Amino acid sequence: MKRMLKQLVWIVILLSATSLSAQMLTLKTAIDRTLAYHPDVKTFMLRIRQAEQGYNAAYADYLPQIDLSATYSPTQTFALPQNGVFHTVDKEAWNAGVMLHQKVWDFAKTSSLVEASKIDEDISKLSLEEVRALLAYKVKSLYELLVVQKEAISVRKKDLESKKAFYAQSKALVRQGLKTRADASRFLASVSAAEENLAIAKAAYEKAKMSLSLYMGVSLPENLALQSGTLKKNVRVGKNVEREVLDHNYRVRMDRNTVEKNRLLHQASRSAHFGSIDLVASHTRLDTLNSYNSDYVGVSYNLPLYHGGRLTAQEQQAKIGYQIAQEQRASTALALKEELSGLVIDIRRYDKTIRSKKAQLDSARKTRKVLEARYKEGLATYIELLDSTTLVLNAKLGLLEACYSRSLAIDRIDYLKGKTK
Repeated sequence: MKRMLKQLVWIVILLSATSLSAQMLTLKTAIDRTLAYHPDVKTFMLRIRQAEQGYNAAYADYLPQIDLSATYSPTQTFALPQNGVFHTVDKEAWNAGVMLHQKVWDFAKTSSLVEASKIDEDISKLSLEEVRALLAYKVKSLYELLVVQKEAISVRKKDLESKKAFYAQSKALVRQGLKTRADASRFLASVSAAEENLAIAKAAYEKAKMSLSLYMGVSLPENLALQSGTLKKNVRVGKNVEREVLDHNYRVRMDRNTVEKNRLLHQASRSAHFGSIDLVASHTRLDTLNSYNSDYVGVSYNLPLYHGGRLTAQEQQAKIGYQIAQEQRASTALALKEELSGLVIDIRRYDKTIRSKKAQLDSARKTRKVLEARYKEGLATYIELLDSTTLVLNAKLGLLEACYSRSLAIDRIDYLKGKTK
């Protein structure tokens, strides 16, 4: 009996541990789930496949092109010379044949288009990684917001409990004749304000949890455990951070590829002016007045002489596209440098703010402790006591906000570096 009871206890403990662990949501799990579920990721994966088919279509110009053709005419008029005079004969006619067309040389037009389509495929892959990095950044922001709001709820609850205790204490002192009803009324008002602020913090937490749930594509439990250490990042921004961003940022890399792609398209449009050399072979069976086979093997050269200025316009269009891509690359680099400089400045400012808030919190706690004792002895007013409580609350919330803002700035730099973890 004791043995069965012992086994039952162990089963209950294991089930409880499993239930508790199921409530824990790590940041890594949130990111991995979002990257596996989010439709933006699936969209860009389809775009990669689309770009691959574009490459296949461009590469097909290297390969032989075979066409099958056939015509049939129930009545066709033929002219035949007879005794110096042409006579006509109406007869049905048909022909069927196969033609092979192989490009030999087109002055690097096809090779440029194939390379451009390959780069377009690489750009699609970089776009997918850019989306993954952006989603990871958004998930980090929501996760850390949940951590902040959960801590804010805890702070608000303690503040509410403290003010309820002050209110109960003030009522007791009123009954003893040591305090006036104004003291009790003021503490009651502070309790109502604390309850409202707690409700606001809970609503903000639920909104952040709902947003994260939508990103992940799963419902999050009510009792959700989070990694509180995500805000405590001891990261120093080095001198080489700008070089790291410019070397690894996906938008910069996409712009570089876009410049090369447009250069190749411009080269292909210039090559179109010189035409192409092709190998042509055909075999045709004809049945008209006579039945016979017609075979042809030869080399042809097609040179475009005049197409209404279309080729020139296409070349100029490609040239302008190449210039636009170059300017866009410079613009992206400039915008990144500007954003990065602002983030570095903000992180340094937040470091100072965090140190200041910690000092303020330590001072506010000591002050409140002294004023609580003085208030009980009648040496301090309720206003002074409430002010000291408010200072402690504001210092705690300010510290949370500064840690959150610093963490967001660090996450943003990681996103600019193309990191997803």
